[in-house]
Amino acid sequence: MTFFRAQMAALLVLGLLVSFAPAPLGFSLVDQAVAQERVLVAQAEKKKRRSLFDVLFGRNKSAKETKKTTTKKKSTSSSRRSSASVTTIPKIKMIEKSPDAKKLLVVGDSLAIDLAKALDRFYAKDTELAIISKGVGSSGFVRDDYFDWNGAVKKFLAEEQFDIVVVAVGINDRQDIRASDGRHKPLTDGWKKEYEARINGFLRELSAANKPVVWMGLPPMSKSSYSKAMSQISSLHRLAVFANGAEFVDIYERFATPEGNYTSKGPDLNGNVVTMRKGDGIHLSSAGSDKAAFFIDKAVKQFYRGGEISVAVADVLAGTAAYDMLRPPFQGIAQIRKLELAGAVVDLSSNPISSTELVVAVDARAEPLSLDAIFAAPQGRADAFGVGIVPEVEDESAQN
Repeated sequence: MTFFRAQMAALLVLGLLVSFAPAPLGFSLVDQAVAQERVLVAQAEKKKRRSLFDVLFGRNKSAKETKKTTTKKKSTSSSRRSSASVTTIPKIKMIEKSPDAKKLLVVGDSLAIDLAKALDRFYAKDTELAIISKGVGSSGFVRDDYFDWNGAVKKFLAEEQFDIVVVAVGINDRQDIRASDGRHKPLTDGWKKEYEARINGFLRELSAANKPVVWMGLPPMSKSSYSKAMSQISSLHRLAVFANGAEFVDIYERFATPEGNYTSKGPDLNGNVVTMRKGDGIHLSSAGSDKAAFFIDKAVKQFYRGGEISVAVADVLAGTAAYDMLRPPFQGIAQIRKLELAGAVVDLSSNPISSTELVVAVDARAEPLSLDAIFAAPQGRADAFGVGIVPEVEDESAQN
């Protein structure tokens, strides 16, 4: 340590001598200042060599270097965040539809406008199905003074040429409704009665014209009270749709957390987690609308088959116990799930349930199967259940 201190002291003395040394002969003070400035600039541009002091105690970065590094890290992290949050919708080349292509009419509020764009992308390569967008922003079934959907559907049937209807509506309907008996607050008994009457009238017009209807349910919303109101309104839609023989597509769970709450993120059709909702917490983003269109297509294909649209839907439940589940509380359950409940389809991952009781005859006139009858059956016969008696074999030697 003594040698190190002596070395440091010598360096300090040398520096002082250099600083106070007189200018060379023939140099003015101005020349000396310019020369020192040039030396300083050269030293600033030259990369500083590491000294013994730097090796032992490390070198602190200058404020300029620290700022540069911090700015670079911030820009990198911000670019990562922006790239993760931005969802790029690939451009799809639209194929010209055939002159006699079937027409799918999309009606409703601003949800329907976004859904129509998504269905247009979904059926871009299908030349036999064209999308007609007739959504009206801020519309609904409550403010018929602003836009009357019951009057509009009659006009569509008279003037528009379409074969199937997709409905997405409801986000503007949490407001007072005017009826013949007065004004009613949202979701009160009087409100529900008038609201259901308007929806049923809308659906009956389409049913009478043999136009298949696919109705999209409402997704969860970011604000809790508003989301609860939308769920109740969507339930009224569901009951009216089933009562009029239309198809209801419930998308709620597709845009909710496992606990059933609102989330702005979710997997897209490729399995990538992207932004599913717009910033208002109400509307679906482009990726979200594409996802909704995917499930709408499943219902549309019950009527649209190979360029033809028919209201005759093949009932896969006919002849099964699940056919009786077409009434509440089984309404709205997917048909495969109904078949599972009926026992026609068994989930491969489920464990078989063993019976703890004997199977008896269902005919009340017939006597129950007795254990004696089981044991009396000869071994090998179906009703012996593996425990029948062994038939006696005659001794051939005794007969001879």
